This record gives sequence, C-alpha cells and structure tokens, in this order.
Amino acid sequence: MRGLYLITNDDPLNLLLEKLHAALATGQIAILQYRRKKVNKTDQPAEVEQIKALCNQYAVPFVINDDLALAQQYGLGVHLGQDDGEIADAVARLPQGVIIGRTCLNSMELAKKAISEGATYVAFGAVYATVTKPEAGNVGIEVIAQAKQKFAVPICAIGGLTVENSAPVITAGADLCAVISDILALNVADIPPRVHAWAQLFAKTA
Repeated sequence: MRGLYLITNDDPLNLLLEKLHAALATGQIAILQYRRKKVNKTDQPAEVEQIKALCNQYAVPFVINDDLALAQQYGLGVHLGQDDGEIADAVARLPQGVIIGRTCLNSMELAKKAISEGATYVAFGAVYATVTKPEAGNVGIEVIAQAKQKFAVPICAIGGLTVENSAPVITAGADLCAVISDILALNVADIPPRVHAWAQLFAKTA
C-alpha cells in the first residue's frame, strides 16, 4: 500500500463517476474510499454498487468510510474513525484480507492499539489545514516521521494535502496520502495529469 489514497466527495453521482473513472483509469490510485456525508443512508448501497464495479474494473481496493455494516454488506474494507466502532469487530465481520484503516489523529497510543487489534494501516491528520474537517487540529509532519519509525503497517497522512505541499510528508514516511479536493475539485480532463503528478511525487521520494 503506497501512493495516492482517493476519497470521494459530494458531487452529484454521475459527475463523481466520471471523475472516478478518469482517476482510476490512470492505474495510479492505491485505494479509493467511499465517503458521502450528504447522501441519504438509503441511497448509499446503490452508489457503492456502481463504484465497486468501477474499482473492480481497474483493480483498485475499495473501502467504506465509517460504516461497518455497509462494508460487511458488500464484503469491502473499511476506514473507521475513533467513534465509529472497534477494529476487532471489523476484523471479525469482514472478509479476510480486506483493508481496515483507523483514524489515529496525532496519537501513537491510538495507532498501537489499532494495529494490535488488526488495522492494516493507520491514518494521522490533519497534517495541514483542511476545509473538509476544519475542526481537526494540524498534527504536523513530525507525527508522520514518528509513526513511520514505530510501526510496520503503512502510514497514511490526511488533511490539506496537495502535490505542491506533500513532498516533505512523503519524505517523513507517509506511505499513503489521502486526498479529496486536490483531485476531485478539478474538471474531469484535468484529473489524469494531476494523478500522474502525484505518482511522480511518490516515485521521486521513494
């Protein structure tokens, strides 16, 4: 697990699918996460089915944000915040080998606990200020470096990341950079070059 970790936005579904198609077709998305906070729970399964088909087409791992029941329904991986259920529960309920991630804010203790319970990656952030989660405090790059030294699982950085500001984050030890707006705020035609720029960034800082 290394590279760009793309998280869905709240675009209308048809537009989102176009953008995801453009991004996934590059072959340079490491993970896609379904996160649609403005979509009714009853409408989410139909969306997940369509996006799952796209991920299958391009062989991209697909995880669900904060909804273990939905992940279980489709046999997908899951990303859980601190208030969204237990990692051990996810391990017990989901197919063996799926991706299970945990938000750890800036805490090595939370990360250690998550890994001991079976998390396959741990996420730290917000690294930089972000409009998606303005309440999340900036954890800074040193937290990423500390986690990289301490843990064997992939380290995910999240929060305000762009191609322009992420070289120090990857150098510090981020295996995954999770982004929404740096890719999905763009027009469809501008998405592939931006994804390629991310791939070059990861290649340069390997």
